[in-house]
Amino acid sequence: MSTKEAKQGYGQKIASRSEDFPGWYNDVVLQAELADYSPVRGSMVIRPYGYALWENMQARLDVRFKATGVVNAYFPLLIPESLLQKEADHVEGFAPEVAWVTHGGNEELAERLAIRPTSEAIVMHMYSRWVQSYRDLPLLINQWNNVLRWEVHTRLFLRTAEFLWQEGHTVHASDAEATERTLLMLETYRAFIEEDLAIPVIPGVKSESERFPGAKDTYTVEALMGDGRALQSATSHDFADHFTRAFEIEFLDAEGERRFGATTSWGLSTRTIGGIVMVHGDAKGLILPPRVAPVQVVIVPISRKSEDAAAVREFVETVQRSLGTDLRVQADFSEGKTPGWKFNEWELKGAPVRLEIGPRDVAAQSVVVARRDTGEKQSVGLDALSGSLVALMETMQTGLFESARQFRAENTHEVSSVEEMRTVLDEGRGFMVGGWCGGAACEAYVKEQTRATIRVIPFEQGDAAERVCIVCGSRPARRVYIARAY
Repeated sequence: MSTKEAKQGYGQKIASRSEDFPGWYNDVVLQAELADYSPVRGSMVIRPYGYALWENMQARLDVRFKATGVVNAYFPLLIPESLLQKEADHVEGFAPEVAWVTHGGNEELAERLAIRPTSEAIVMHMYSRWVQSYRDLPLLINQWNNVLRWEVHTRLFLRTAEFLWQEGHTVHASDAEATERTLLMLETYRAFIEEDLAIPVIPGVKSESERFPGAKDTYTVEALMGDGRALQSATSHDFADHFTRAFEIEFLDAEGERRFGATTSWGLSTRTIGGIVMVHGDAKGLILPPRVAPVQVVIVPISRKSEDAAAVREFVETVQRSLGTDLRVQADFSEGKTPGWKFNEWELKGAPVRLEIGPRDVAAQSVVVARRDTGEKQSVGLDALSGSLVALMETMQTGLFESARQFRAENTHEVSSVEEMRTVLDEGRGFMVGGWCGGAACEAYVKEQTRATIRVIPFEQGDAAERVCIVCGSRPARRVYIARAY
């Protein structure tokens, strides 16, 4: 191994996933070249491989948004303090996380500018200018951007000071229409996360204490990670007329009456990349869902004799051309690494399928197909290869989802008391499902005693009358999912 490779971390051992999950996670993110630490506190550099993964996710989610009528725009990074101050709950909720610009060059600014922690204030200001009549509604806009929240405790992808996301902001003529849009976007997230990222989620609503600042209701999709902690994977917020009153977003309705509109916002960030790592990864590193993997098929040439190298390379290029239009394919001709080294490297990076091609394969006009998820290998002829791999990608995508769903089922525990919760947390982690009366005191008691929180009140409730609160014993009680979370 060269000095350069040693510095880059190639071939370094990753921590044990079962014994040191946080260390394993960090090692995988760094060594698989998804991201690296930056010199700015709490921020990260997303490396090309990680950014390609984000681009694939972004492309698939953007198509889903546009199918619902959403269009993209862009709003400024800097927000005047006076705009933030227009909505008290919103400002209070984000105050500890806001970073401020106080100088432009050598000049002190007359008004501080916030580096956006989220864009409701600047977006609502612009909407107040654009919305005048019912004919202007609904206004359905999304932006792909970065935000900055001055986080104290950070972790690559999962919680960083600066991160990438999308944030959608819509205005509607009625509260009912806004609620309908909020739920539509939640379903869009559910479908994307389950179908494209192969991560099963629990959709539902947040408790009052967990709502987004200023929201009437916050809806969420919650996922279970490989260490039994929960991850809030996306949220959709129903603001009713909260922001439209604060920012005076009024319109003339069809009867000529002036009315306030109703707004929503919804977002998904690069923290979902962390979710992919933690849900699907194994002791060897990443396992990427085929639909978003930067490289779906990696081809590794094997030639021990120089006289075989030319024939193997020519066949590899033939295979690559035959697959190029159907799949994202990369041939690894990098020098100074053995085939075994490349196998390990691409297993770490989570490429769904590896093709091994040596002199015997050239002679047989076939390739060895190795699956990243199961490790199974089979020989496939060149004529059947393209169709076989396309089908295999769908099989693997479904398999990853089912495996994650099985893991969630095995780590979801019905509990009837806080004592039972402690037992679950002592023996491991996971979702704990129990009854909650809806009282803030009972919710706070659970958090105090266990450091777990109510992650989601699922839409599917069953018979609430038969359920009792795990704290106070009263009924009826809502069915809730409780967990320690990222």
